[in-house]
Amino acid sequence: MEVKQFLGGLNVPHYKSFSEHKPIKEASLPAEIVIPLLQHLGAPNEPLVKVGDKVKAGQKIGASDKFVSAPVHASLSGTVTAIEPRIPGQAIDCIVIAVDKNQDKLELANNDPEKATKEEILQAVKEAGVVGMGGATFPTSVKLSPPPDKKIDALLLNGCECEPYLTCDHRLMLEKPEELLQGTKLLMKVLEVDKAYICIEGNKDDAIEAIRDKNDDPRIVLLRMPTKYPQGSEKHLVKAALDREVPSGGLPMDVGTMIQNVGTAVAIYEAVRYNKPLIERVVAVTGQNIKDPQNLLVKIGTPLAHLIDECGGIIEEPAKVIIGGPMTGKAQLSLDSPVTKGTTGVVVLPPEMALEDTEYRDCVRCCKCVEHCPVLLYPNQISIYCEVGMVSEAAEWNTLDCIECGICAYVCPSKRPIVRFVQQTKPLIRDLMSK
Repeated sequence: MEVKQFLGGLNVPHYKSFSEHKPIKEASLPAEIVIPLLQHLGAPNEPLVKVGDKVKAGQKIGASDKFVSAPVHASLSGTVTAIEPRIPGQAIDCIVIAVDKNQDKLELANNDPEKATKEEILQAVKEAGVVGMGGATFPTSVKLSPPPDKKIDALLLNGCECEPYLTCDHRLMLEKPEELLQGTKLLMKVLEVDKAYICIEGNKDDAIEAIRDKNDDPRIVLLRMPTKYPQGSEKHLVKAALDREVPSGGLPMDVGTMIQNVGTAVAIYEAVRYNKPLIERVVAVTGQNIKDPQNLLVKIGTPLAHLIDECGGIIEEPAKVIIGGPMTGKAQLSLDSPVTKGTTGVVVLPPEMALEDTEYRDCVRCCKCVEHCPVLLYPNQISIYCEVGMVSEAAEWNTLDCIECGICAYVCPSKRPIVRFVQQTKPLIRDLMSK
């Protein structure tokens, strides 16, 4: 089906060959798991267990009574040894569990998803703690409950996975197309829509074929999207797939659209079919500086060090380890950091790609950032205002519309940390607007 191109963006090197042909493999069990009580956008959870408690895999161990929240569950059986901050640089409390060597089999239901009502689907998704698994981590049960005045008529499944290195969604589409299609139908039932589009970039033709072979529902359409970063960004996906413009400061629901990641759709299916909480996810452990890149099915809370060891270890030090992709991910201070619901990848870069540019120059007005900005902003001018603390001026130049894709910093010859400037200024703009 024909799709539209969006303006801006960039064809960045893919670097997906390290892991795109590696089937999903279940990771071995770590000796300890660390379950952060906040793994979503919204209110943090309160612990439901205390130090010394024995917990079972799938047991709810953290919850909140706030609407925008998602509970967390023990991903493995074991004993709670601590409830304390464990992620370097973050004050988030975590439930630390010493893992039992002998694990009981996870107790699962066997429901018929086709008989589930809209209310039952929403309740199952909420109880399972499902969040956006493309990295956004917004609670899915909340996202599936738009205001009454926002009528949704089209569902988009995001399988673009446009960021370099990442391959977890690609493998999931290849290996679980039936589960993806079942999850899509459940989403359509909740949203009461008659049309769904599964959007996949053209560099994943094998995934398109795998889903097409299993799809017998004419309401579900596959779209072969142009291979371009950031194709998977919500506003750009809506533009390319449906030729609808999400307004400045708006959301896809403002133009009748809902977007869900393909991994989220699979998690929804498992929540409804098996009453399975979100306790594991596929993670691409990849990069030039890791001996045996893999796509691993990982228990939530597994330390990064365990995954890197599982893949043969790091080839050459020093290395930069990034959670997520290299364009939008975050470099880690420690390999003790755990896998969370939003961990799409662990990218291990070699020394020559891990150099930090501590020195950057003034903007030379080359306008490369303007040429490639997918939101049609002026990152050069915005970065100058943000750098010197001119908050009102930064707000006037629509800094809040920035999606932090990283293209501006990627193409900047002066190596200006434009995204960092924007990230530091956005909270100041919101404070200013609230007064």
